[in-house]
Amino acid sequence: MVVAAVFAGGNGSRMGNTETPKQYMMLGTQPSMIHTGEKFFVHPGIDRVVVLCPGLWVAQTKDMIKKYIGETDRIDVISGGKSRNDTLMCALNYIEENLTLDDDTIIVTHDAVRPFVTHRIIEQNIKAAQKYGACDTVFGSTDTIVESKDGEFISNIPDRKHMYQGQTPQSFKAKRLREICDSLTEEEKAILTDACKIYTLKGESVSLVEGEVFNIKITYPFDLKMAGVLLEGVNNND
Repeated sequence: MVVAAVFAGGNGSRMGNTETPKQYMMLGTQPSMIHTGEKFFVHPGIDRVVVLCPGLWVAQTKDMIKKYIGETDRIDVISGGKSRNDTLMCALNYIEENLTLDDDTIIVTHDAVRPFVTHRIIEQNIKAAQKYGACDTVFGSTDTIVESKDGEFISNIPDRKHMYQGQTPQSFKAKRLREICDSLTEEEKAILTDACKIYTLKGESVSLVEGEVFNIKITYPFDLKMAGVLLEGVNNND
């Protein structure tokens, strides 16, 4: 079984003065998270989509899915956690209790506010997770990366050809991911906010899947404007 876990948490505080979480903001004619959810819903390699959102938004999220996608038993909406790690555990618990969690189960985790994920990226994530156990979607850095350990002075400038920008999806064999997460100490859980970093900390290999420069994350008002331009371009090419 292949399960897509769409993380729709967050309150959109970096979007400025708005009461609407960023994942629920309109992008064209529908909320950005609906664009995202549809990509996984229509992909033939995805058996189930689990949307994890703030508890107060569960009912509204279900209504949105019914309105824009239609009645379906292939999309579940559940409450996420307070942190990304908590939300990941909510997804794994749901899979174990309601679906199937075995050696063949794949979980494809993705940000609800990355609505331009492609069929190719999803497909390669599934295959890479099945073959290697874990993968991360990345895009080669085009800018020089500067490291500063004190926030005042440069401590290192890594070789750009070895640097990548992390995107999502991140995909895993779900049972092994559960085992690794369960092995974390409380201190590790408090500082680790990325599932692939958890793997590297534990000495596990994570393969790379090539992302796309347009697979942007909508975080700031400018991102929403850029997403609107990208969507217009997609619609004009259809």
